[in-house]
Amino acid sequence: MVERREDLRAADADRQFVAGRLRDALNEGRLNLSEYDERLQDAYAAKTYGDLDKILDDLPVASAAHSQVAPVTPPVQPAAQATEEAAPAADRLQPRRMAPWLLGVWSAWLIAVSVNVVIWLLVSISAGQLIYFWPMWVAGPWGAVLLATTLTGIASGEGYQQRYKEKWERKQARRRERFERRRERWG
Repeated sequence: MVERREDLRAADADRQFVAGRLRDALNEGRLNLSEYDERLQDAYAAKTYGDLDKILDDLPVASAAHSQVAPVTPPVQPAAQATEEAAPAADRLQPRRMAPWLLGVWSAWLIAVSVNVVIWLLVSISAGQLIYFWPMWVAGPWGAVLLATTLTGIASGEGYQQRYKEKWERKQARRRERFERRRERWG
């Protein structure tokens, strides 16, 4: 039986924690893209906690939740918060996760409608009279589709999370490809 923590087998959740910490270090500027890529490959190939610890050795300690790699002692909470803890974490965080998605979708609609209304207003002023309000054909159907999408996205809770996770992964893959092409060309 293995008694040292470094020799214990790591779980997928531990590898994902390390991958997240590496991503944070990349975004903070602590790692460059090639270091991030190498360490990420090592993290997913790691078998023990010792392997994972070596990957994070030179990075500052982050506050981790639910990981054996960087254990965190839970803070003492007042009794009033104990009932809130009974609710699933995903339910409590759902409105915060939906906000960027809603802001992005509706701000695009608002910008497009505003541009069309300004154009209509300028044309009406130059004509000397109010002309047919054609921007309603941009605002109405698009707004109805967005309203339906928003309501179904909020009801299912899947819209934002899955779509933007996939989008972020595609963006990271494109960045890695560009980096590799530049490295081959110049290196």
